[in-house]
Amino acid sequence: MHSYSTRAVYSQVKTGSMNTGPGYNLIRSKKRKKTISLCIQKNGTIVIHAPCNTPGDEIDKFFSNKKKWIAKKLSREKARTCKPKEFIQGEDFFYLGKSYNLDIKDSALMKQPLALSGKKFILHENHRGCAKELFIQWYKKEAGKNIAERVKFYSRKLKLFPEKLKISCAEYRWGSCSYRNVLSFTWRLIMAPYPVIDYVVVHELLHMKEKNHSRSFWTKLENIMPEYKEQRQWLKENGCLLSL
Repeated sequence: MHSYSTRAVYSQVKTGSMNTGPGYNLIRSKKRKKTISLCIQKNGTIVIHAPCNTPGDEIDKFFSNKKKWIAKKLSREKARTCKPKEFIQGEDFFYLGKSYNLDIKDSALMKQPLALSGKKFILHENHRGCAKELFIQWYKKEAGKNIAERVKFYSRKLKLFPEKLKISCAEYRWGSCSYRNVLSFTWRLIMAPYPVIDYVVVHELLHMKEKNHSRSFWTKLENIMPEYKEQRQWLKENGCLLSL
């Protein structure tokens, strides 16, 4: 969720000595002393972090031992992948954790091409061809207001004031904090419930103090939001729903 990266000696795409299965991106770091770790990014890329002096054979063995877990994880993620929106009558769209049906109307009384009214999103029939763009604009506007309010609230509480706040179009990151303390949040986050939004906001605000994911960072986060793991899990399980 951060925009900074650990300084690495080098990064390379590694297919290893195996003939089957996925490859991985290898990042060696001076800061990492002993452990090797593996993570799967949202786009399916496998990343292994290892100390500078770790032998290649040891990394290959580590990767090989993780193959079954990787296959299961990728299979589960594939099953959860959501289909792109079709922008048809009755389709569901999320906003602040709640689902709203799309109602397409041809009415001269409509002042806007897209609006949220009651329990429905109302789209004018004449604008179906640009429905996706209209939804993105609507979500961006709402994200700009609502997320800014949460940042303001927690900034005062934590006494951490960002240099700037941006609403981005990021697809694989919910939020980020630059080295200059500019906070960015994807407009897709506005589809999530408020507790989830708060988790991402606090997460990025804390990166103004600690530009890493050290044990100290997670301890600070837990002290502020004891239930943060629940919100993080919600994003893992439902993140694919927060898209168009």
